[in-house]
Amino acid sequence: MAKTFAGARLRRLREDRGLSQAALARLLELSPSYLNQLEHDARPLTVPVLLRLTEAFGVEAGYFAPSGSARLTAELRDSLGEELAAGRITPGDLDEVATRTPAVARLLTDLARGRRDAAEQLAVLAGDRGPGAGARTPHEQVREFFYRRQNYVHELDVAAEELAGAVKLRRGGVREALAGRLATGHQVRIVAGGGNLHRYDDRTRVLHLSDRLRPGQQAFRMATQLAYLEHDSLLSELAAQEGPEGSAAFSLTRIGLANHFAAALVLPYRVFHDAAEAARYDIEHLADHFGVGYETVCHRLSTLQRPGRRGVPFSFVRVDRAGNVSKRQSATAFHFSRTGGTCPLWNVYDAFAAPGRVHVQVAGMPDGRRYLWTARDVTRSPGGWGRPGKTFAIGLGCEIRHAGRLVYAAGLDLGDEAAATPIGLGCKVCERPACPQRSAPAIGRTLAVDEHSSTFVPYAVRADPEG
Repeated sequence: MAKTFAGARLRRLREDRGLSQAALARLLELSPSYLNQLEHDARPLTVPVLLRLTEAFGVEAGYFAPSGSARLTAELRDSLGEELAAGRITPGDLDEVATRTPAVARLLTDLARGRRDAAEQLAVLAGDRGPGAGARTPHEQVREFFYRRQNYVHELDVAAEELAGAVKLRRGGVREALAGRLATGHQVRIVAGGGNLHRYDDRTRVLHLSDRLRPGQQAFRMATQLAYLEHDSLLSELAAQEGPEGSAAFSLTRIGLANHFAAALVLPYRVFHDAAEAARYDIEHLADHFGVGYETVCHRLSTLQRPGRRGVPFSFVRVDRAGNVSKRQSATAFHFSRTGGTCPLWNVYDAFAAPGRVHVQVAGMPDGRRYLWTARDVTRSPGGWGRPGKTFAIGLGCEIRHAGRLVYAAGLDLGDEAAATPIGLGCKVCERPACPQRSAPAIGRTLAVDEHSSTFVPYAVRADPEG
C-alpha cells in the first residue's frame, strides 16, 4: 500500500480551525514533534491517526488521499497549458504543487484566470470581437461557484430537508404539500396560465405557473419560491461571495442557490440518497419513483456529497447537438475545460444518434483515470405544430472505482484498462497528439508543417516543441 503524505492538507485544516500545533497534538493524543513531522511530510499518515483526524475534524478520510489533488491538477493543466507545452514546467511539477500546496495551486489558477480575462478584455477593446472574446460571463462565475463547492451547499441542503419534514412531504403529494406551505405560511396563491414558465407577483402574492409545466416541474417552481420566501437572507449571504449585490453574478448565484434548495426540498437528502443506493443509481427508476424528470434526477445525484452520508461522487453535464455546454457540475476529479470545448469521442454525443435509451461508456483520460459515463437525450417541446423544441444530452459520470455501485456497470469488465475509450478535456488542451478526431491544434504546441508529407493525424506537432 502506498504511503500517504498529507502535510499541507493537515496544516491548512489546522489553521482553518484556529488551532496551534500544540493544541492539535493534545487533541489527537500525539507528541508535538510527531505532529510537526506529519505536517512537514517527514512521516506518512497512519490509519489510527487518520481515524482520529476524521473524528476530530468531521471530514472524510478521502480529504487526505492523494487522489484528492487530481481535480486541482487538471485545473492547473487547463490554466497553465501554454507553459506546460513550452516545457517551462512539467506535469510532475503541477502534481507536486496541487498535492503539497493546494492553496498555492488555487492561487495560480486564479491568477491565470485573471490574466486570461484581462487578455480577452484587451482583445475586445482592440476590436477583436470574434468567438471567445470577452471576460468570464456571470453564468461562468456561477458555474465556478458551485464547482468549488463540489456542487453541494450544506446550509441550504439541510434547511430544505428540515422544511420537507415540517410540511410532511410524501411521494405523490409533493405539489399539494408545497402549495399548502405557500398558502398558510406566506399567503401565496397559485394561478395557472400566463406567458412565462413562472412569474411571482410580490404585490398580489400570486405565483403564476404555466399550464404546460408537468407536475414535477410545478413542484420545483413552488419549492424555488419557498427558497426566496423562507431563506432570502441566506441566499444573499452566499451569493455575496461571488459578486456584489446588484451585479448579474450576484442575482444569477441567488437563482442557482434557490434552484439547489428546490431540488433538495423536492428530493430530500436522506430519502433520495437511500432510494438511490437501493436502486443502484438507476436513473430512470428514480425518475419514475419520485415523479420527476431524468435531468432532475441526474442533477440531484451530482449533489449527494453531505459529510458522513456521501453518495457516489458524480460529474454532471448538459450539452446540445452543437457541443455547447449549458450546465456542468462536478464532485469528482473530472475537470471541464473552459478553453478547449468538449471531446467528440465522449458518449454524450451518441445520445443524439440513438434517442430514448441510456448509453454507457468507460472513458479513459490522459492522466490515466477512468470514468463510467451514462448519457441520454431529453427533449422539451413548447407545444404546438411547427414550434421548435429543445433537445439536450445529459451526461452523468463517476470514477471507475465507484462504478461497481451502479446498475450500469453490469456486464462490463471494469478492470480492463485497454477497453476504455480514450477521451480528453477538449482538443485545444488535449494531450493526445495521435488522436485522429482532433479538430484543433493544441495550445502552445509547435506544428510539424511539411509541404511534401502528410500524416493520418490532424495537426501533427514537433517532437520537441520550441520554448
